[in-house]
Amino acid sequence: MKNLNLKLNNLFYPSKIPSKKLMIILHGRGDSSAGFTWLPPYLQMDDMNYLLLDAPYEYYGGCSWYGLPPHQKEGIVYSSKILTEIFDNLFEEEYDASQSFLFGFSQGSLLTFEFGARYHKTLAGYMAISGYIYDAEKLLEEMNPKVKEAKWLCTHGESDGVLPYATSKAQVEILQNGGFDIEFKTYHKDHTLVKEELDMIVAWIKSIE
Repeated sequence: MKNLNLKLNNLFYPSKIPSKKLMIILHGRGDSSAGFTWLPPYLQMDDMNYLLLDAPYEYYGGCSWYGLPPHQKEGIVYSSKILTEIFDNLFEEEYDASQSFLFGFSQGSLLTFEFGARYHKTLAGYMAISGYIYDAEKLLEEMNPKVKEAKWLCTHGESDGVLPYATSKAQVEILQNGGFDIEFKTYHKDHTLVKEELDMIVAWIKSIE
């Protein structure tokens, strides 16, 4: 584990086998990169590099990607700008976007949609876990059209007490009805990740490789 010289604090786990594959992990509000250090060893993918990023804003001892409703937009725009610079840097030569993945939980899930779908390069796969979408209709208008055909996985818990299941499901359906190919999976969980879901994610990633 080491830190890369990027615009955001980070933790980097190099692959055990030399590879241009990269998974970028975005945490939720109040958390940090340290909150997802368990994920790379859980996934057990020897040919995957992992980059865990800290969000740019401080939030009660942790980090945040954007403000609480109704003050999200400024932070979403700012975080997306920084992520664009980081991704452009990473995918210039060292890593291959077409073999790489974006994983986001909660606030990180929103950025996976709001940033990831607008980003000018298409990744191998996108995972949006227990989040929501800021503006689904606008995203359909502004997204990179090539991303519509990419592999997208979105999961949510029926008993999520932080971000209501029905709201997120309805937003994903707006994107799906707009031709955005998203696989949506429901779990009996709160605002967290569960083993059944994680094992499905492992199989999903391996099905793309």
